[in-house]
Amino acid sequence: MKRQRIYIDTSIVGGFFDIEFEKETKMLFERLENKEIIFVISEVLSDELEDAPERVRTLLDNFSDDYFEKVLLTDEARGLADKYIAENVVGKTSLDDCRHIALATINNVDVLASWNFKHIVNLIRIIGYNAVNLKNGYRPIEIRNPKELINYGKEI
Repeated sequence: MKRQRIYIDTSIVGGFFDIEFEKETKMLFERLENKEIIFVISEVLSDELEDAPERVRTLLDNFSDDYFEKVLLTDEARGLADKYIAENVVGKTSLDDCRHIALATINNVDVLASWNFKHIVNLIRIIGYNAVNLKNGYRPIEIRNPKELINYGKEI
């Protein structure tokens, strides 16, 4: 069975150690450990983690490379991210957030996971990102928080 490809942003890594988000984040990581999913990660994530506390910065080092698919920030992704800003989906200060969205879109992930409710997991923003995607020939991107991506057990 093909593993679901989930693009993660920096909030997912940080959420592992955040009291508010750790339970569901750790449940998402359990799915990763069980090889039900694969995390799609980017150099944008790597760059953002450089300034994080050590335990956040090194969390992903606990997993072998086969748990991840690494994607590069291409000119195409930079251009799409710039279009999100030009279309006022978010402001210029959210460029890295836009790059995460663009990378997930261009690499056709199944879903982008984030705890960033201000700039990413926000219905108005999602509609905006997807309007830009469609306008530019890309498919819509699924954006969810980890609560929507974990297994809660079998329903009776």
